[in-house]
Amino acid sequence: MTLVVVPVRYPLSRHSRATLAEAIRIAEDRGADLTVLHVDLYQEGREVTRTDLKRAVEAEFGHVDRARYVVRRGFLVEETILDEVAAEDADAVVIGSKQVGRWRRTFARFLDDPDIDQFLREKLDCDVITVSA
Repeated sequence: MTLVVVPVRYPLSRHSRATLAEAIRIAEDRGADLTVLHVDLYQEGREVTRTDLKRAVEAEFGHVDRARYVVRRGFLVEETILDEVAAEDADAVVIGSKQVGRWRRTFARFLDDPDIDQFLREKLDCDVITVSA
């Protein structure tokens, strides 16, 4: 079974909606299941539920066939996304260009001029698709 994972913000931002629209299209084209992922940061103290996430997505896009809604808690969005993609053995991850920028800033603390797209492709055994909003 093919799986596409798409991390999004809640409430859905303009960038999250664009990334999600592309992920839905890709999942439909590939006949894949879709995991819509939101990371609730411990330090922000919010508690988004799967129902909240599903309602927000369906309010924007209607019912999404073969979609699964997941809320994970973590300290770092990027690490939590990597963990979910690896744990689900995803075939593709669809991320927004803003997310790539955040990852670049995070990893720049440890590496000189990190190539995030290349880093993700090396760390994840799946397609990494970047979407510009």
